[in-house]
Amino acid sequence: MTMQPYYETMYILRPDIPEEEVESHLTKYRDILVDAGAEVLDNQMRGKRRLAYPIAKHKEGIYVQLSHNGDGQQVAVLEKAMRLSEDVIRYLTVKQDGPLPAPRVMPGSEAAVAQSEAAAPA
Repeated sequence: MTMQPYYETMYILRPDIPEEEVESHLTKYRDILVDAGAEVLDNQMRGKRRLAYPIAKHKEGIYVQLSHNGDGQQVAVLEKAMRLSEDVIRYLTVKQDGPLPAPRVMPGSEAAVAQSEAAAPA
């Protein structure tokens, strides 16, 4: 197994934005990375959680984790877009050295259907 560096970006969205807008943010930042030449490995919404301390008068936030692979140039593009957004209250990108995270299978996706058919008894 090869050890390849990848990046994890954790960002916190304001807790008062509607669910549809949260989905649009997930898509927006994933598309920014793809346009910058990066490969998105995983995109997980961790849900609404209480913050350790108030940020911009918010006591809760919607946490999102984004794992991506690239040459590092995409990080500046992504963080600039987050800095300009009023809905992102905090973000942090960390370079990880280790095995790449296994891709998650989303329920209802083609991969999940193929995986469930393969596991079904004949």
